[in-house]
Amino acid sequence: MDAFYASVELLRYPELQGLPVVVGGRRAHAPTLGEDGQRRFALLGDYSGRGVATTATYAARALGVHSGMGLMKAALLAPQAILLPADFEAYRHYSRLFKAAVRDIAPHIEDRGIDEIYIDLSEVPGAHDTVGHDPLGGVRALAREIKSAVLRATGLSCSIGVTPNKLLSKIASELDKPNGLTVLAAEDWRERIWPLPLRRINGIGPKAGAKLQALGLHSIADLAAAPPLLLRQHFGPSYSAWLHEAAHGRDERPVVTHSEPVSLSRETTFERDLHAQRDRPQLSAVFTQLCQQLEGDLARKGYAGRTVGIKLRFEGFRTVTRDLTLREPVSSASQIRQAAGQCLKRVDLSDRIRLLGVRVSKLCRNADGAAQNAAVTAAAAPKDAAQPQSLPLF
Repeated sequence: MDAFYASVELLRYPELQGLPVVVGGRRAHAPTLGEDGQRRFALLGDYSGRGVATTATYAARALGVHSGMGLMKAALLAPQAILLPADFEAYRHYSRLFKAAVRDIAPHIEDRGIDEIYIDLSEVPGAHDTVGHDPLGGVRALAREIKSAVLRATGLSCSIGVTPNKLLSKIASELDKPNGLTVLAAEDWRERIWPLPLRRINGIGPKAGAKLQALGLHSIADLAAAPPLLLRQHFGPSYSAWLHEAAHGRDERPVVTHSEPVSLSRETTFERDLHAQRDRPQLSAVFTQLCQQLEGDLARKGYAGRTVGIKLRFEGFRTVTRDLTLREPVSSASQIRQAAGQCLKRVDLSDRIRLLGVRVSKLCRNADGAAQNAAVTAAAAPKDAAQPQSLPLF
């Protein structure tokens, strides 16, 4: 989907079409209605805090703003941009709509998150048809049909990349955004893909990208021409083999239509650092809210979990995690909170807290509400469970 969160907001506020808009503010940044009946929007330049941009419209991206960027930094680049709070309930609603529209045409899809899917078109009628002199005319028409169906269902545009495999399709889907359609045959993908920077390959992160650049490899073509022995010396046998295959456009991964989640989590970053003692009421309320949100996530997906964990990031960006494995799976907010509270007893809370998160893992299907009354009891006492806790828990 094209700038998905921002595009959903533009459906709600059509007067912002074409303007730089950044999503990531707090509820206080929601638009207000003036006496003249006109909406008043918060400006990014007036923002103060530690939030990050969830996404931005293409007009804001042209000014240098991108997702994951700190809002204070973004404000320096685009002070006149509109700032909106995120509305994840709305985004999930439109996510379900666009995926349902695709499934009506091509049911074999792999869900890759709220705004992205892989689609196996190989068995869809018409995909292999030649149209006129275009041997890819059938699949091209099918992709256009999918784009039209998504637009009708959501009012939003999407970009599609059609290639022989998932690796190339991921890259191709971003070549002609927004509202793009890129179809690449096996014999002509190099012309479009090889000149691109290495980081365009999904799986080459910042560290690997910097290491490759230090070796004089800047484009995908450079990587394809690199001696395998050189890659092996610097990246080891497994990752170097994958780099070589990826640079040559080879990817045998199937489209996986179903996979079980490993864990579910919720976390929040505070606008100011909070102290476990002085800010206990606020921390307690947030802690409870995270557990309640997790309860809703588990219920919606039909899971319970045997391991409950917490994540704390303190001032100075020191991050601490703790887990507790239970005898029975749990799924209610009260059970999650009780177990997470036990994890908190094993953390020194004397420093101020920047981020708080709660996680449930070792998931299993929650059949008919089983384990709703399970006792929250550790299967085995953790090694550091006996450490004293001098500060009050939240």
